[in-house]
Amino acid sequence: MSSLSVDQRRALSEAVLATPAIRRVGDAFAASGYDLHLVGGPVRDALMGRGVHDLDFTTDARPDAIEAILRTLTPATWDIGRAFGTIGAALRDGGREDIVEVTTYRADSYDPASRKPTVEFGDSLTDDLIRRDFTVNAMALSVVNGAFSDPHGGLGDLAAGVLRTPSPPEVSFGDDPLRMMRAARFTSQLGFTPAPEVVAAMESMAKRIDIISAERVRDELSRTLLSDAPRPGLDLLVRTGLADRVIPEVSALVREVDEHGRHKDIYEHTLTVLEQSIDLEKARGHAPDLVGRLAAIFHDVGKPRTKRFEGGGKVSFHHHDVVGAKMTRKRLAELRFSTDQIKAVAKLVELHLRFHGYADTDWTDSAVRRYVRDAGDQLERLHILTRADCTTRNQRKANRLRTAYEQLEWRIDELAAQEELDAIRPDLDGTQIMAILGIKPGPVVGRAYGFLMERRLEEGPLGEERATAELLAWWADQEH
Repeated sequence: MSSLSVDQRRALSEAVLATPAIRRVGDAFAASGYDLHLVGGPVRDALMGRGVHDLDFTTDARPDAIEAILRTLTPATWDIGRAFGTIGAALRDGGREDIVEVTTYRADSYDPASRKPTVEFGDSLTDDLIRRDFTVNAMALSVVNGAFSDPHGGLGDLAAGVLRTPSPPEVSFGDDPLRMMRAARFTSQLGFTPAPEVVAAMESMAKRIDIISAERVRDELSRTLLSDAPRPGLDLLVRTGLADRVIPEVSALVREVDEHGRHKDIYEHTLTVLEQSIDLEKARGHAPDLVGRLAAIFHDVGKPRTKRFEGGGKVSFHHHDVVGAKMTRKRLAELRFSTDQIKAVAKLVELHLRFHGYADTDWTDSAVRRYVRDAGDQLERLHILTRADCTTRNQRKANRLRTAYEQLEWRIDELAAQEELDAIRPDLDGTQIMAILGIKPGPVVGRAYGFLMERRLEEGPLGEERATAELLAWWADQEH
């Protein structure tokens, strides 16, 4: 059992005192004769000076008793998973609202053939803590009497920045294989290093992740990507073989290392693009963006399938953008990402090479309009991805590409100020087209609209009078 230093005791005490909901819940459970412990992430984060956000508690009370006690504090309670022993509640204090989750001491494990855990309620904090995912999350603070529990050396591992499991990792990951994904997340999120035995267990048990629902895997992958430093976590997934089960298109890039140096290391390039995307997110004032980061790790997944050896020892990856977009859609659908997220990421993958024509030749205003039109509401993300995709060590080339893209963004802004590029549409709408041509709704209206859109892209705003004249000239050449 580890003991707290004076500073650590103060950090925990301040976390409790600064959060009214913790005191209120603790007093209510104590009054009913139950133990209640703040456990896991809140304790870890308080000791790390990260602040307390998610309030997770464990108790000897059973779910019905938990709900009854919480209802004395707030009508806003809900059943997160009664079968799993968890009841949630929202507690308001002045203008502050805290979400709390209270779970009965438990002992859960996975049936090897099932996606769902079998649950047994426990009778002691000791039994509960040994079944936690990692030692740094197996520390508890009683909010009834202030006792601190650390039976598995979490304090020492916290100081060392090491991820270990309270029970043997094979047992821990066997109970809940998702913990292997969580190891990657904590590697990125907290900057910890998994212990050698944890890595070895992840390697030998990677296939066990297949029993976990796609939604739960997706959520852990997303949390890893949204951390400040996702690279170490992603690299851990790849090294242990978990990525082969979860995002095999990304792990396949490792096998594209070219020992003859005819093209860059695609996997390392991908991780660098991800890091540069994050830097640009911050520099441009954006919050962590899951869609943009997914696009960064998937943007080159089409390269292995399109790799061709050309004359003179060169290697090409023609159409890897189109192929990669199709692969991306399939993988993200299997991971149960939303339709909007899938469409956005696939669009970015498909468009990530479009700029390179601009870097080589001067684009007409028409080409700039088409770039904006094709990017649609993903234009800002495309700016970030395209800029991040420059990882060349050739400083002259890097400067040329950077300058070219700055010029493109300047031209987009200039045209946008003149033409409202964010809402590019023909000068005449469908109703006007039908009135001018004297036709009824049908395919020909769509063709006429497409003609006017092409003229808009080529020439910019035409004005209603000129658009009408050009529409009538086009109509005269059509077969009626």
